[in-house]
Amino acid sequence: MTLTEITSAPPIPQLTVIVPTFNEAGNVAELSRRLVAAVGGDTPFEVLFVDDSTDETPQVIEEVAREQGAPLSVLHREQPVGGLSGAVVDGLRVARSDWVVVIDGDLQHPPEVVPALVVEGRRSGADLVVATRYADGGATGGLANGKRKLISSSSTVLTRLVFPRRMRPVSDPMSGFFAVRRSNLRLNELRPSGFKIMLELIVRNDLRRIVEVPFEFRARFAGESKSSLRQGLHFLRQLVALRIGTSATTRMLAFGAVGLSGFLPNLLGLWILTSMLGMHYAFASVLATQAAIVWNFALLDRFVFRGRHHFGWGRRFGSFLLLNNADLLLRIPLLTLLVERFDMGVLTGTLVTLVAAFGLRFMVADRLVYLARRTRPTEVQ
Repeated sequence: MTLTEITSAPPIPQLTVIVPTFNEAGNVAELSRRLVAAVGGDTPFEVLFVDDSTDETPQVIEEVAREQGAPLSVLHREQPVGGLSGAVVDGLRVARSDWVVVIDGDLQHPPEVVPALVVEGRRSGADLVVATRYADGGATGGLANGKRKLISSSSTVLTRLVFPRRMRPVSDPMSGFFAVRRSNLRLNELRPSGFKIMLELIVRNDLRRIVEVPFEFRARFAGESKSSLRQGLHFLRQLVALRIGTSATTRMLAFGAVGLSGFLPNLLGLWILTSMLGMHYAFASVLATQAAIVWNFALLDRFVFRGRHHFGWGRRFGSFLLLNNADLLLRIPLLTLLVERFDMGVLTGTLVTLVAAFGLRFMVADRLVYLARRTRPTEVQ
């Protein structure tokens, strides 16, 4: 990544405005003009464009900065890792002030609201100030049609259902317009992906002191919306990842749910091998376990431990395969004991051994196979 300071910003700014951009050349001049008019005066500030564009947006930002004399910088990312959310996190890493406002580059978020967010944050002592469309005084007029309004409202309801406690003070959890105290963030805890970075900040940093400021969501000034069905599906995956990744307890519950689903291929394979093919139950149990291992790995890797892929796919699968087959060294003797000594049925005995080994498998998978991601600070050249 390359950080270019086009015009001089204050040595110690009191506010950084982060603007993530992707092909927003037509909006830069108007956005800059209105930001300077709204925030300027007695407040030393800087505007940081974090740019993933494939068009002339970076060049336009430089031209506008020189023409307007605005304190603009560009952090251009050659590899847009994490999408818009990743851009915001990279901006937070290089921001020089404690208070940071995040605003879209399409002018659907009115720059005139920026000072109100910071003033309310300082007055209330909040960690996060959310610009909301749904409080008294807010409006959603910029949502282009009924379809977008339905998607937005449905996503809001779903988010509040998934995180009822954390979202209690937030009427607009889908907002991308907010002010946050940078000193209260643990940036290395974040795993940004997609559009909804504020949700990521609240959940992974456990921000509690949250207040809101209403605003009117406007129509785009120029260009086309980036919203799509693909982004909607990505948001659903992000929501699942945040929910099951917030604590070891939720990961364990999800791990258990996947393990329960794995009983089906395991027991079905065991029944086919023993009842239909006449194989000895001990050997059949080993083979049936392999089917369950593949089933469980596919689900766990995709949903439960998504974002904790510290190793490559082959190493993760190999470790998981080794873990579960080592597990057989404990389970098969126990199964033999249950069947031979206590006259328990093969299917029932297998079920008992699977449940008995569950806790050990989870701890090994969570602590060794899927290490928590260690994020290094972003280097800016």
